[in-house]
Amino acid sequence: MKCRHCQTPLRTVFVDLGSAPPSNAYLSAAALDAAEIWHPLRVLVCERCWLVQTQDFARPDELFSPDYAYFSSTSRGWVAHAARYADAMIERLRLVPDSLVIEVAANDGYLLRHFVAAGIPCLGIEPTASTAAAAERLGIPVLRDFFGEAFARRLAADGRLADLIVGNNVYAHVPDIDDFTRGLKAALKPGGTITLEFPHLSRLIEQAQFDTIYHEHFSYLSLFSVAHIFKAAGLRVWDVEELPTHGGSLRVFGCHSRDSRQDTPAVERLLTDEARRGLRSIATYRDFQVRADRIKNDLLAFLIEQKRADRTVAAYGAAAKGNTLLNYAGVKPDLLPFVCDAAPSKQGKFLPGSRIPIVDESQIRQHRPDYILILPWNLREEVMEQLHDVGDWEGQFVTAVPRLEIKPSRK
Repeated sequence: MKCRHCQTPLRTVFVDLGSAPPSNAYLSAAALDAAEIWHPLRVLVCERCWLVQTQDFARPDELFSPDYAYFSSTSRGWVAHAARYADAMIERLRLVPDSLVIEVAANDGYLLRHFVAAGIPCLGIEPTASTAAAAERLGIPVLRDFFGEAFARRLAADGRLADLIVGNNVYAHVPDIDDFTRGLKAALKPGGTITLEFPHLSRLIEQAQFDTIYHEHFSYLSLFSVAHIFKAAGLRVWDVEELPTHGGSLRVFGCHSRDSRQDTPAVERLLTDEARRGLRSIATYRDFQVRADRIKNDLLAFLIEQKRADRTVAAYGAAAKGNTLLNYAGVKPDLLPFVCDAAPSKQGKFLPGSRIPIVDESQIRQHRPDYILILPWNLREEVMEQLHDVGDWEGQFVTAVPRLEIKPSRK
């Protein structure tokens, strides 16, 4: 395999998580009688541009089906994050009723609804029918397609160039990252701004967040690699912010390469910090497998210990990262009988691979488990607040990443 960006032959394995079905391919009860599609889940690193990437196995149409079950608005914290972003961009970029905001992977309208409320014209690009329909019900115009250079050129030919292009947690999901980036350039108005948010590779490595690796994530990104990809497409990263979301993310600000805006000091500062942390040293990538295995083994030992002691464990959050963790550890319903999730689109279905049933939150209060394993550990505080009454039966919360940690309820 060659690097998806610079075509350098890939020689170094970052981590090998065996094989798994697509992490968002939740199963209906009827589908339990059929075989699932499993693909190897292996990640490599390019020693030239330092793009970390999954090995090619799965096709995009196998990963993003019309009934895609992830709805961004399910998380109150994420909706609040989007609202703050919209307010900040309207002020910083001086967006007005004559501006146009385009969001790539608009999902269920969790973000663009805030621009609609402010009277700023917008357009969502969203290939999955289930989430696109939810966005349209909020009055957001949506084009149901995958974004790329050819698509962006059609937008430009129609006169729909954007003052702001937003891409939150989509850049890592695109199989052809160069074509996607050329599309950003083609759809961007002169003087316009691109913002992309994505989990920071530095945080993934430091906190052993191997469960954020799944087939839908084709790339794992540093500022260095993104700047490299932008430059090749005629774009430039002129600012960057570090965010706490998803265990540690970056928000990069892009523009046309000849834009008059100067790079902020934050760009060079973070590039220097990444180099200091070893993100351009192959040794950094070679010991990650051992750390991932330790987390997996600790979780499995904990679940087996509770089973032997006749204590009960349930899970909260049917998140993609949880599916990576559970399938790598080989966890099945005998150790984890159910997982609760607030999204109605997931309730009544089963986790891919492990086939653990997904139920609504009331089942936690009905069964009163001794431990609740929070699979979306990045939402731990939100979940613990939501389930504060677990203390009524002295239940405790567990997270597995970056290390096994048990916390009592905040009753």
